[in-house]
Amino acid sequence: MLDSQISPVHRHTERTGSGMARKIAILSYRSDPKVGGQGVYVDYLSQALVNAGAQVDVISGPPYPQLSKQVRLVKLPSLDLYAQPHNGHYALRPRHLLSPTDTYEYFGHLSGKFVEPYTFGQRAFAYMKRAGHKYDVVLDNQTLASGIYKIDSKLDLPLATTIHHPITRDIKLALESAPTWKHRWLVRRWYAFHKMQIRTARKLPMITCPSQAAKDDIVSEFGVAPERIFPIPLGVDQTTFQPNSAVARAAQRIITTASADTPLKGLHILVQAYHQVLQSFPDAELIVIGKLRNGRAKKTIEALNLGDRVTFKHNLSREALAEEFQSATIAVTPSMYEGFGLPAAEAMSCGTPIIVTDGGALPEVAGDAGRVVPKGDPDALAQEINVLLANPDLQNDIGAECLERAQEHFNWERIAPKYLAFFEQTIAAKC
Repeated sequence: MLDSQISPVHRHTERTGSGMARKIAILSYRSDPKVGGQGVYVDYLSQALVNAGAQVDVISGPPYPQLSKQVRLVKLPSLDLYAQPHNGHYALRPRHLLSPTDTYEYFGHLSGKFVEPYTFGQRAFAYMKRAGHKYDVVLDNQTLASGIYKIDSKLDLPLATTIHHPITRDIKLALESAPTWKHRWLVRRWYAFHKMQIRTARKLPMITCPSQAAKDDIVSEFGVAPERIFPIPLGVDQTTFQPNSAVARAAQRIITTASADTPLKGLHILVQAYHQVLQSFPDAELIVIGKLRNGRAKKTIEALNLGDRVTFKHNLSREALAEEFQSATIAVTPSMYEGFGLPAAEAMSCGTPIIVTDGGALPEVAGDAGRVVPKGDPDALAQEINVLLANPDLQNDIGAECLERAQEHFNWERIAPKYLAFFEQTIAAKC
């Protein structure tokens, strides 16, 4: 699909003397390497672009990513209030009042808003005013802040943005799951930044996203013109996530990842399904890559008395995570919605059979290799898990098909040139 929309261009730029994007800045307002997918994305992408011959700087707020030595990290410190004692309520210092951005970050946070996209946008714009001349193109990783747009409108730098999926999807599910009017008010308050993101997205000249489903939703939810959106799939570190004969595959081990216990991730649905699976396979294990947090999954685990059956693992290295996938019988992504579904792709790269829901782009990731069940349906999910656990030959067949698909479609060596072509078109639009 991308190939039909983007072709390399050869227009001249003042920075490199050609239309080639050789000096690339990637902006990311938070890039935790082990919680959520943002840090993983900027690490994977930056390394793939370097391998393709580009020079890459990642400009990030905290938490900072773990990057290759070939990639330069530019840190834009924030107040990082979520990492402070007492949720940052007592973190204000007199010097912060000298900065309008710091002041807004503190009091916005105190009032229940998530303001990091806005404040990072202000800091990123200030950095680009000083250093933007060094770059051929700038890629924003879903900050979608007013300050980010000024990089295009005020500084006239070639700017593109990655939107993994529209945040309105998260908001709708959170509101549907909120038990009281007070909780709904808090949800709306926290997600107030989405209005800024919608306004910004509609102005941006070039947007990429990881799937056709994400593109369709960005068009319908954000009102962005479809001709400005170019899907490019994500890749996987296939030197780490690969089959490993030295790791024994368990007979009845189900694995999933949950960066947060939110309705979007559907972990509570998998817990309900697992409770049913235990009736047929009492030795079945459920491993969750993530922390046990207060939320629907925790309540479901407690209600079903599964506290000693569900194992949570967090803060894993990439190698340790790969070993978890390699040892699992089945990998499940129970999400209500995903703009892509990187954990499913990583499991496929390990030759692990996957079961995903039909939420968002997950069927695109699974293709004809994995199994797809209706989202939000624990009965259907339990039935599919039971079928696979009962049939080792079927596990092997699906695992082999998943591996073949991952090697063909989620290979960064094939994906990086598509990003470079996208960047070249972004540069051409400015010439």
